[in-house]
Amino acid sequence: MDIQQEKVDELNAVLKIKLAPEDYKPQVDKALKQYKKQVNMPGFRPGMVPMSVVKKQYGKSVLAEEINKVLSETIQKHIEEKELNILGNPLPKETDQVEGDWDDPQEFKFEYDLALAPDFEIKLSAKDKFTYHKIKIDKKLIDQQVKDLAKRYGKMSEPKESGETDMLMGQFVELDEKDEIKEGGIMQDATISVEFVEDKATKKKLTGLKVGDEVVVDPHKVSKGHDDLAKMLEISHEQVHDIKTNFRFKVNEIKRLEPAEVNQELFDKIYGEGEIKSVDEFRKKVAEDLEKTFENDQKRLLQRDITKKLIDKINPTLPDEFLKRWIKMANEKPLTEEQIEEDYPNYSRSLKWQLIENKFIKDNDLKVEPEEAVNHVKKMMAEQYAQYGLPADEEQLNMVAQQALSNKEESQRIFENLYEEKVIETIKEKVKVDEKEVSMDKFIEMANEG
Repeated sequence: MDIQQEKVDELNAVLKIKLAPEDYKPQVDKALKQYKKQVNMPGFRPGMVPMSVVKKQYGKSVLAEEINKVLSETIQKHIEEKELNILGNPLPKETDQVEGDWDDPQEFKFEYDLALAPDFEIKLSAKDKFTYHKIKIDKKLIDQQVKDLAKRYGKMSEPKESGETDMLMGQFVELDEKDEIKEGGIMQDATISVEFVEDKATKKKLTGLKVGDEVVVDPHKVSKGHDDLAKMLEISHEQVHDIKTNFRFKVNEIKRLEPAEVNQELFDKIYGEGEIKSVDEFRKKVAEDLEKTFENDQKRLLQRDITKKLIDKINPTLPDEFLKRWIKMANEKPLTEEQIEEDYPNYSRSLKWQLIENKFIKDNDLKVEPEEAVNHVKKMMAEQYAQYGLPADEEQLNMVAQQALSNKEESQRIFENLYEEKVIETIKEKVKVDEKEVSMDKFIEMANEG
């Protein structure tokens, strides 16, 4: 066997492999003997089919299969021995004409394209500036959260007339252009949340209604978009586009959520008996909880900004043409050139960050120990249990953690997330991060900018 690697440029190489009969013949003979034991053919007893017949029937396919195995093992061994950092998988050359005779197998020659990971440096200092945007917990935000908690722990009632925050349960009936019942049209039971109706005229039309009342509405104005309307009427997204007339809505029930009073009973329900003893304490605790709630979102926004700026700053060069070809061949579903070109910029940025992250892990000798992964899962589960007011002992948390980490895909995801956290935390130590308070609305605006 002879294997040679030829450099094309800094990011591309060609692997040339020459196989002699002694490199693959023993494997082929062994496989054919196994076939001979298993094959069933009319006129022959099991296992007694002549080898000449087996070779005629299966020889070429077995030869191809075993040579592919030899090639795969040879390439992998070469990559490991040479400590090559490759991108994607080696691909047979597009212009490759395999040298060799499959009918009279002797010497074979194969060529593969390799994509090499770029070599780059990561230089960070206090000159690299980032901003940690922290949501300002102001009176307006606390008031809204107190209001939401009161609603969450409130009671449902059935008023005689509908108000602006009520839910109307009833039946939609499709009408024609003359607002008359459409023959064969849609008829569906559904719920309208008056609180979320944005059109003022429609909202006014839906208030003051009693059970049994009927009202004509534009269905697009009582839903929050096409997906919501499709679910409401139990139709497909495509069918929603065909709805151009009004519907009649008959009110069957009116439901109103009466907020709980902000008093000791509510404090005890949310935080446990006697833990909070006044409205001031309650509001202070709500503010603390909001800070904890927003912490992950604030970290994610900073992480997104760091990722974006470092990709733009370092900008590792990629073997783009190879990667586009590899994406096309690796995808289970056929992709057009247009689809690949459209999706490639996102793929490219994701790969660049992966390379930067891996380089940073190596340069800074970052490690995630199994114990860290266990504690991470336990912490997440304890927080989830706490949200629902459920107790969680150490034994139970350990069991859940071990179950999660025994799942290969879940374990890989957990370790990847922990490595990313360590990378971001280490980067923060090397750069300058200023903290800035922003309003909730401003934070949402920045988060939605992508």
